[in-house]
Amino acid sequence: MRAAEVVALPAFSDNYIWLLRDPETGEAAVIDPGDGAVALAGLKARGWQAKQIFNTHWHPDHVGGNAEVKAATGCTITAPAAEAARIPAVDRTVAEGDRVQVGALDGEVWEVPGHTLGHIAYVFREAGIAFVGDTLFAMGCGRLFEGTPEQMYASLQRLAALPGETRVYAAHEYTLSNARFATHVMPEMTAITDRLTRVEADRAAGKITLPTTIAEERDSNPFVRAGNAAEFGRLRAAKDSYRS
Repeated sequence: MRAAEVVALPAFSDNYIWLLRDPETGEAAVIDPGDGAVALAGLKARGWQAKQIFNTHWHPDHVGGNAEVKAATGCTITAPAAEAARIPAVDRTVAEGDRVQVGALDGEVWEVPGHTLGHIAYVFREAGIAFVGDTLFAMGCGRLFEGTPEQMYASLQRLAALPGETRVYAAHEYTLSNARFATHVMPEMTAITDRLTRVEADRAAGKITLPTTIAEERDSNPFVRAGNAAEFGRLRAAKDSYRS
């Protein structure tokens, strides 16, 4: 497996901006810089030079810092072609099957609609990592702001087919509320109730709960475990109105 360095930068109330670095070449990229100041401070603290930004979708908490980071670093901004008109300072648009590079790290672009219609993920198979934005969360998934249950279910099933050891870097710290909902709807599953206990302890200690892995999500994410799109849709609607 190819080595890769990934760092979480907390932003806003519950976002994560991710830094990805190829240790072989030293090249770095920023994924979904909603806050430019946070991204730049994170790079400076590590002495990393960002040559690229990767956006997963158009929402401002993921792209709001694009212009600031680009102005400071001269980096290239890559964004989903279907949403480029809504994303600041884009240099390159990508769609299903395109590839991205961070030094020697080679990534695939996957279209994973549901949260938004043009949402993409960046999957680095050799490094065993995936940046999934707001599609797949630890024990949860994104709201259906633009897409359909069928689209999101297909996107989740596609991601869930990755190797179990794949590390999943989602863009929000939603795991505790997701775990409480999962326990609410599947209280008989020890994989879920045990994970809630671990997540409660981690959050009480101030630890982040990401990355997760594909294997963990297969075991304890009710949205991934749904048997079909209709069941997924019922779960998503229930989560939308759930109050832990």
